[in-house]
Order: sequence, then structure tokens, then C-alpha cells
Amino acid sequence: MAQKRRFHITPTLTTVIGTFVAVTAALVLLVQVATSEKVVRSLGGELINVGMDALEQAFSEQIKAIEEAGAYTEAALNSGAVLISKPQETEEYLFGMLSAMEHVSFVIIADKDGNSLQVDRGSGDGVLVPNFVPARQKDPALARLIVASARQTEAFWTEPQFHNARQHTYVTHVQPVHDRGVFEGVIITAMSMHGLSEITADISTELVTVFMIHPDGGKLVAHPRLPDVFDRLTTVSPLVDLEHSPDAFLATLQETKRVRASRYGIDEGHELRVGYDADQQKRFIILEKGEHAPESLPVTIGAHFPAEILEQPLDQLSNSILIGMALLGVSLIGAGLLAHRISLPIRRVAHGARAVAELDLENTQELPPSRVRELDDLASGFNSMVAGLNAFRRYVPRALVLELLKEGRAHAPPEEREVAVLFTDIAGFTSASEGMSARDTAEFVNHHLSLLGHEIRSRGGTIDKYIGDSVMAFFGAPHRLENPAELAAQAAIGMDVAIRADNAERAKRGLAPVRVRIGLHVGPLIVGDIGAPDRVNYTVIGDTVNVAARLESLGTEIDDKAEVIILVSKAVADLLSSDFKLQPVGKHKVKGKQNEIEVVRLVP
Repeated sequence: MAQKRRFHITPTLTTVIGTFVAVTAALVLLVQVATSEKVVRSLGGELINVGMDALEQAFSEQIKAIEEAGAYTEAALNSGAVLISKPQETEEYLFGMLSAMEHVSFVIIADKDGNSLQVDRGSGDGVLVPNFVPARQKDPALARLIVASARQTEAFWTEPQFHNARQHTYVTHVQPVHDRGVFEGVIITAMSMHGLSEITADISTELVTVFMIHPDGGKLVAHPRLPDVFDRLTTVSPLVDLEHSPDAFLATLQETKRVRASRYGIDEGHELRVGYDADQQKRFIILEKGEHAPESLPVTIGAHFPAEILEQPLDQLSNSILIGMALLGVSLIGAGLLAHRISLPIRRVAHGARAVAELDLENTQELPPSRVRELDDLASGFNSMVAGLNAFRRYVPRALVLELLKEGRAHAPPEEREVAVLFTDIAGFTSASEGMSARDTAEFVNHHLSLLGHEIRSRGGTIDKYIGDSVMAFFGAPHRLENPAELAAQAAIGMDVAIRADNAERAKRGLAPVRVRIGLHVGPLIVGDIGAPDRVNYTVIGDTVNVAARLESLGTEIDDKAEVIILVSKAVADLLSSDFKLQPVGKHKVKGKQNEIEVVRLVP
């Protein structure tokens, strides 16, 4: 009988156990790396979705401001509040209109005969240049717009057009003026390619370059570096061809390859393309398409960014596993130490990924480089993702995103809640800003809103919107608060203290104090996602909002000399603790309410 082959126990155990440990450790390493890569890629896709929504929102706010200004001006002309027959008064009105829209190049109000008053922003920053042009000095471009407007009942945007007199290309919003169905004139508001490019420059970051192209895909409308090639604009070619773009990578748009957006967790409504720059570095291009594209202007918003924001290369993973298995096969102790050494940076990534998932970016530490190439690529990509997320997060309310992530939802359906609403406004801001340049006005408003925003956020409030120099905020959503009225009142008192301290600093510089009105009301509201399917805002609607706004306006009647005046409804006053000082000011009739409202002044 043939003798069976026998093995020595030491090499057998060493081989079997070493192989088992090596394979197990390699598989664990592979699963951890793959899982981390999946998490990073998923977060990268969410980052791009949130970022593109924020880009559209930032751009749409500029467009909405122009469209609302056109409609408001039409109403002012029809009511007689603004008369083109009084050029000086109309100039002052247009000055204020331009100062609030820094990216608008010029505004024209013209009657149906062609008499027009034009206010240009001018070549100097903040310099406004008025010009009254009688009908006899006929402007062919203006005449065409008057003829087109006479056939329109609604406002519209024109295609980009090159103006010979101005030697530049403009996109124009045209608001026909009708009085009782009779065409009386037109209001023209123009944004230059320079102004649009400033918007893209404001939104772009070191990693993400934002641009706008014509829907046909072959022309560049706006780009941070587009001013470098403005000399190529002509009447025949009002836009720059992509192949002549100052952005070398964007010039290759037609050569890039389209990829499936959902593969990276990006909304299918976006068009995602991939290509390589001059240094052979992989980059993605994303374009707003379909329901995501702006409805008003003939432009498509896009951005391009490094590929590591969305994906992590794992080309060297198999080599690392083989090396790890070989080292682990030599010694179980060596295998344990090596596994620990390799798993440590992955745990750092996992910890950082959990922090990013909770939007705790302030406490997310930058991952250190690793001698293992794959782990170093992972750390580099993660750090790039956090940097990009930091750039976009200011456009999205952090509390809302956390609430949706916590509940595992992608939207906030409307619901009824008890919410406190707060309104603020600077008294006499329009007259005070007339002597400021556009930049000075923006810096002043941004500083003022920063003071107020800090007080709102520190008390758990949500900033709904900024309306020029005004703020609308609410307390009690998305987080439920036990007494939203008291927190809102604390925020109002904090604003009072902050504004008085800031006025003291202004006085030292010889500046006039800022006088602020604050209104506060509490009551049931509908809160949640409000809007069309392709564009929603997380906001509140209901009568409580109107009452809070009316209380803020009432501040001028109660005490027009007050540095800060805080008016609250009795409903709010009844919910406040004894720590607050209250001064009843009686019942007052406010616009939109049949019954009088009992008003209380909140004193710091």
C-alpha cells in the first residue's frame, strides 16, 4: 500500500495560517477601501447636486431682481409715481434701482414715441451717468425694442446683442408698459457679458470654475476670464466661440465624452461630461439641462472641476493587496502590525466621512498624506471634496440639510407649525445709500446683515431670505422649538445690542447711525418646500408673516427717531418670560387686517 505524503506541521501551519490571515486581511482592506470610496463618491455627487442648485439659485436671484424691478417700475409709471416728463426725479429713481443691482449695466425708460431717459453705470465703479435722449435722436436698437414691445403684453429677455454705440454685448430684459391695455412705452434693463462674468467669478472657487454658454452649446456667454477676449466681440459675432475661449479646457467641450450622471449620484437632469486638461488631468463638466435650466435667459449654467471630487482612483489596489499578503505571510505579528498601519488612515477617512455627512465641516480635519499611494489619493480626494463642500455650503441652510439627512428625506413637505416670524428693515436706507457707490452699498449691507444673521442663527432661527437691506427669519422650523417666540425675542434684543455697538463705532468715524425697525409675530404657518417641481424654497407662508411685516413697518409711526425699535404682537408678549421689558403701545390698525392689533414694544 502506497504511503500517503506527509507534511511537516511547522511549515504547514505557517503556510495555511499565513495564507488564511493574508487573504482575510487583504479582503478586509479591499472592503474598507471600496466602502470608503463609495461613501466619498456618494458625498461628491450630493456636493455637485447641492452646488448646482446653489448656482442656479444665486443666478436666479439676480434675474428675479431685474424682473421684479421692471414690473415695479411699470406700476410706478402707471400710477404717476415716476414720470419721464420729470427727468431729474426719474434719474434719482433709476439711480436707486441701479445701486441695488450691481451687475446691471444700464436702464432705459422710453415712451412709445422714442423719448428716453437712460442711466448707465459708467466706466468707473459705482459712477452712474444719466442721459435724456429725445425722439429726434433716433436709436435704431431702441426703436426695434419699442416696436417689439408694442406687440407684447409680458416682459421678455432678448438674445445677446452687440451694441455698436457701447462696443459691447448685452442681454436685455424688456418690460412693456401698458396703461389700461394701451401701450405707453418700455423699460429696458441690460446686463453686459462683463456683469454676467462677474457673477461667475463671484461663485467660482479655486477648484470649481463656473461659466455660462448659449443653449446651442457653441458660444460662451460668461466666464471669470471672459473679459480677456472682449475685443473679439462684433455685431456679427456678439458672443465668443468656445474654441476661442480663454479657458483652454472649456474650449474642448465638444471633444469631451458624455457619461451617465446617475453613476456618480448626480441628478439625471444634469448633463455630465469628462475630459482631460492640457496637463492630462481628468476633469468633469456639468451642465444644467431640461427642468434644471434657467427659464428666463437664453443661457445654460455649467461648471468644471477636478475628477477627484467625484471619484477615487484605485489602480494600485491589487498591487497593495499582493504586497500586503506577501508581508502578512511572513509573520502573523507583522500581518497584525501592517493591518493596523493600513487601517489607521481608513478609519480617519471614515471618521471624516461621518463628520461630513453631518455637515460638521468646522471640526473636519484635513487628512494627512500617506506613503501608500491609494491611501494618499483617497486623502487628497477627500480633502478636495471638503474644500468644495465648504465653498457651496453658504448657499444652503445647514439646519435644513441636517434635518433631511437625519430623517432620510430629500425634501421637506409642507406642514402646519407654530412659528415665530421676524422682520427687520433699515429706516431711510434708500436715501442713505444714494451717496454711496455700488461697492460701498454692498459692503455696508453685507456688514449689517452679518450682524443680524449671527443673532438669528445663535438662537436657532432660520434665515428665510434677504430682501435688499431687510431680513426675514423664522423660529420653530426646521427644528421644533419649545418656545419659538422667546428665542425670536432674544434674537431681536441681541440685534438691538449689536446695532447700538456698531453705531458707536460708526460715530467714531463720523458716520450717521443706522436706524433699524424690527417686527415680530407668532402663530400657525405652513412651513416646508414651496414652489414649482423644478425649483423650491424652504419657506413659510400664512397670515403670521404678513402681521410680522406690518409690525416692522409700524415702527416708523410709533417712534421714527428711535435708533432701534422692536414691536411685537400681544401673542408674542404673552409667551415671554418676566426677564423681558415690555411697553404696551395700544391697538393699531395695520394694512391687510380688518381688526386692530394690540402692539407691544420690546425694550432692551
